[in-house]
Amino acid sequence: MSLLTFWLQGDFVIRFVALVLLALSVSTWVVIVWKWGVLRRVQRDVPQSIAAFWQAAQFDDALQRVSQFDRDQCVKPMLEATVLPLDATLAAAGEREHQLTRVLRDSMQTTVRRLQWGHLLLATAGAIAPFVGLLGTVWGIFNALSGMAEAGQITLDRVAGPVGEALVMTAAGLAVAIPAVLAYNILGRAVTHIEVELEGFAQDLLNLLTGRQR
Repeated sequence: MSLLTFWLQGDFVIRFVALVLLALSVSTWVVIVWKWGVLRRVQRDVPQSIAAFWQAAQFDDALQRVSQFDRDQCVKPMLEATVLPLDATLAAAGEREHQLTRVLRDSMQTTVRRLQWGHLLLATAGAIAPFVGLLGTVWGIFNALSGMAEAGQITLDRVAGPVGEALVMTAAGLAVAIPAVLAYNILGRAVTHIEVELEGFAQDLLNLLTGRQR
């Protein structure tokens, strides 16, 4: 049976399940391709940006050097955040070291959340796609058996065909879930490595700025 025949013979539940799986598959692969390119670029740019910072003679010069490599704005926002406000707000209260710790932490967390965008979709697709496919399979088997029962004759050869066709939905659910789960783990590991690198740089930057004050 072709996919077109399967679609034409299916009822609204089968078609709805097929559309949900198609939407999950397309959105999953869009996220995978996009995130793969972004994270590969960030993994190259972050070490280069950090190296450029430490090779600069002055802080202003370092900011310009980092801008040349930091295409996804992962390191530069941390540097800009260290320019503390001079007004009388609570953000400017407290010791300089505590202020720097707060702004660096907030900047890094904002960057990490941005890098993690799309991971929720991958996790959701990997979790629900098999069950959505299973729903389509169960419903297809139910319809097939109901139709044969109404015809008054149920034999093994008449059951095998419709059941096999219904199992296509389970295979489709797995075909959506497996890439989503693999991508979630691989991309999550890449984000974790970037986060560790940014956290180490933030600590070194904090030590540099507070040491300069002393």
